[in-house]
Amino acid sequence: MEIGIFSVGDIKPDPHTGISPTEYQRIHAITRIGKHAEEAGFDVVATGEHHCPPFVPSSPVALLAYLAASTERVILSTATTLITTNDPVRLAEDYATIQHLAHGRHDVMLGRGKDERVYSWFGKNNADGMELAAENYALLRRLWREDTVDWVGEFRAPLRDFTSVPRPLDGVPPFVWHGAERSVGTAELAARYGDGLFVNNLFRRVADFRPLVDRYRERSAHHGHRPVVGVGGQAFVCARSQDAVDEFRPYFNATPSAANGSLEDLVAGTALTVGSPQQVIDKTLSFREHFGDYQRQLFLIDHAGLPLKTVLGQLDLLGAEVLPALRKEPSAV
Repeated sequence: MEIGIFSVGDIKPDPHTGISPTEYQRIHAITRIGKHAEEAGFDVVATGEHHCPPFVPSSPVALLAYLAASTERVILSTATTLITTNDPVRLAEDYATIQHLAHGRHDVMLGRGKDERVYSWFGKNNADGMELAAENYALLRRLWREDTVDWVGEFRAPLRDFTSVPRPLDGVPPFVWHGAERSVGTAELAARYGDGLFVNNLFRRVADFRPLVDRYRERSAHHGHRPVVGVGGQAFVCARSQDAVDEFRPYFNATPSAANGSLEDLVAGTALTVGSPQQVIDKTLSFREHFGDYQRQLFLIDHAGLPLKTVLGQLDLLGAEVLPALRKEPSAV
């Protein structure tokens, strides 16, 4: 199993000081976290794409290109790239370039996003969301797999005798994940093409996400593909469980999740783990009861105003105590 971290890149005040990092500080914190994750032994670093406050990663391409030059081993990914509002030609060129810069250790997670306002900002209609995703992805696949493309669709200008450059490294396009919370259409898209499905697994009961993964596995078999499943999660860890709860509670109370119940309620019912390394191990291994064996686990690591120093300490503790235990479980592979 690949085990990694992802950032949504939110800017929030530290509840202890009331001070928020600047955009400059937050962007550099994300890159520092990515480099430190490699040092701590993680396999994957991923960043989201957002186009409004309080988030800063409007350009995951730039962040990943920086990390490609700053790391040596870790797989670089997105979490997610908006397939609906980005031009497929731009995506094909940008992510093939990162693939070359990263010597092939790069993949892409595609999704529709949660903020419907983005559609109008990029000249699209949110009512066309699933159709945009399907058409744009079909074109993206062709641009990566065919040297010359002639194409006519509904949502962008036609292409004639077009070659996307650079070509994918060694002729092999980046592996594609499709990120989803509940979209059956996204699961079908992933299954049809033999791509991976990454299930969000955040903020709601873990069992709520199982039908989507079951549907994806069923449709993958129908299309003759082996399913590749990724699962999200969130952890805050200290050597002593109560220390983790006491330290994380002020940050949790400042998040929208607090409106859905107490910290204890969400730890009991969702993928959020706040506790000792063994509790993180046990909770993460329990995900297999819902999703079966899966191939990638990503932890949300740095949201809600957590200071950079705290996040780096989290990476060290997870890397030293949690990763080895997860990797030695034969049924987790």
